[in-house]
Amino acid sequence: MAEGGGYRTFIFDGHEILVGKNARDNDRLTFRVATPGDLWLHASGYSGSHVIVRQPATEEVPRAVVEVAAQLAAFHSKARGVRGKVEVHVCRAGDVRKPPGAPAGQVRIRRGEAMRVYARNPFPEVADDE
Repeated sequence: MAEGGGYRTFIFDGHEILVGKNARDNDRLTFRVATPGDLWLHASGYSGSHVIVRQPATEEVPRAVVEVAAQLAAFHSKARGVRGKVEVHVCRAGDVRKPPGAPAGQVRIRRGEAMRVYARNPFPEVADDE
């Protein structure tokens, strides 16, 4: 894991996963760092980190990578410690919009899907700094 620029960077199966650190950094990650084709994830119904999976131009992101990114989104949210699975929104970063006047970190998604994962750290060897 690497840190810097207001987000953590994880590598899983050769794919870069970026995790925001706070609401202001989430906005920067979602609207300045991510490209429209990148995947965007967030725990549904909980405040927490925005997660970006860099989308290689030539391939689809494997399901296992999306699941790890979803676990990171759930783990780095207020859903941490919740029993059972947490719903995580998954969409393209280009489908994420900031409503006018919305506070930092608050967004709306135009279209996407949801998946359910446990809110656990998929990188237990990495110390958590929250």
